[in-house]
Amino acid sequence: MAITAAMVKELREMTGAGMMDCKKALSETNGNMDEAVEFLRKNGQAKAEKKASRIAAEGLCMVVTKDDTTAAVVEVNSETDFVAKNETFQEFVKAVATQAVNSDAADMDAFMAEKWNEDSSKSVSDALVEKVAVIGENLKIRRFEKVVAEHGCVVPYVHGGGRIGVIVEADSDVVNDALKEAMHNIAMQIAALNPKYVSREEVSADYIAHEKEILLAQIMNDPKESQKPEKVINGMIEGRVSKELKEICLVDQVYVKAEDGKQTVGKYLEQVSKEIGATVKVKGFVRFETGEGLEKKQEDFAAEVAAQMNA
Repeated sequence: MAITAAMVKELREMTGAGMMDCKKALSETNGNMDEAVEFLRKNGQAKAEKKASRIAAEGLCMVVTKDDTTAAVVEVNSETDFVAKNETFQEFVKAVATQAVNSDAADMDAFMAEKWNEDSSKSVSDALVEKVAVIGENLKIRRFEKVVAEHGCVVPYVHGGGRIGVIVEADSDVVNDALKEAMHNIAMQIAALNPKYVSREEVSADYIAHEKEILLAQIMNDPKESQKPEKVINGMIEGRVSKELKEICLVDQVYVKAEDGKQTVGKYLEQVSKEIGATVKVKGFVRFETGEGLEKKQEDFAAEVAAQMNA
């Protein structure tokens, strides 16, 4: 299969690996993007970062609450940062978020087909088309998520003027200002450190097995580490997996506002539980970051890749 400059560019953006390493990985895997990512990771040439964390697009995330138990977050994209800062665009995003918090739609198709809350004679899709005509730039309602707390409350947080939107769902017998303040702190933690799970219990055995496979391949490709006894190698793998889980699981992360720099989010929640007289848990969270996985035009970079490919 012919390896194109666009393929190399995409793989580099997904992994952060060098262009020639990406070209080799694609050649070795006959152009299969997923296998190429695995190839780079096993050879220690790529970090376990996702494309979503490396590529930005313009737009806005917004969170709207209906009451203490219901909230929704949306992401609406624009072509330019100039439009994202435009008051007309921002008002439209707020209207979309209000639509979402009142919606029972299960997916984007159903959401876009709903009657527009501000004018029932048109659909959400119609309202978007009209706004594109008014603003003069392509816009997209990319995603939404509604959260309804069954036993506790929801707390919203928006960071960076709409770059990141977070909803935290708390599980608690007591809902008061102290709980909401604590959940606001947790939401800031989520915005800053981007955990993938609440706790290790949510991490699948398949995920851990896959990470161990990657780590073993990395060790076997290292001339020094590969010579160590099997027991030592297994210990190294367990240690590295544990370290990764501390980074991606919310309750295991170091609490960003910890005075001693050591207190975990889990310990902070235990502290809050004692203060309000009820067991407090984070049941779940949603984190949207503007432009996750979307690619901006980078003509110069594409030309750079092409030049390297033809060298």
